[in-house]
Amino acid sequence: MSLRDIPLRTLAGVPTSLGELAPGPFLIVNVASRCGLTPQYTGLVNLHRQYGPQGFAVVGVPCNQFHGQEPGSAEEIQEFCSVTYGVDFPILEKIDVNGPDRHPLYRALTETSDAGGQAGDIEWNFEKFLVDRDGVIAARFRPGITPENPAITTAIEKIL
Repeated sequence: MSLRDIPLRTLAGVPTSLGELAPGPFLIVNVASRCGLTPQYTGLVNLHRQYGPQGFAVVGVPCNQFHGQEPGSAEEIQEFCSVTYGVDFPILEKIDVNGPDRHPLYRALTETSDAGGQAGDIEWNFEKFLVDRDGVIAARFRPGITPENPAITTAIEKIL
């Protein structure tokens, strides 16, 4: 099964897939509302708007596995994202990205190594995976690499 075909649900609970949500290249990010890295939403929104006309999308995946930093309901998450950061990219339902209940999407994503050659568990909120049009993971960026980092923008431009 392709990464684009893995069954998912939107934040509103509607069945979907990455192929339906983001037919072009996309950056998938595990997000949280109460994290020190939450201001990265601003950069993610900017990436989505800057490259969106070329078929690119950002896809947010709420996760509450890191010190309970995404405790809200789907409605609370949606309101926080839209009111606080103007998020206009797709957000999926809250899932587990690590551990025995890791979602199949993250089982596939975590097999990918970062620039330092390390694969495995998600380290923290706002870890990013760049996926090309064919559903191939092009790059993995750890949480400390902000959306504005040239490594991300260069990688996006390369696959557009």
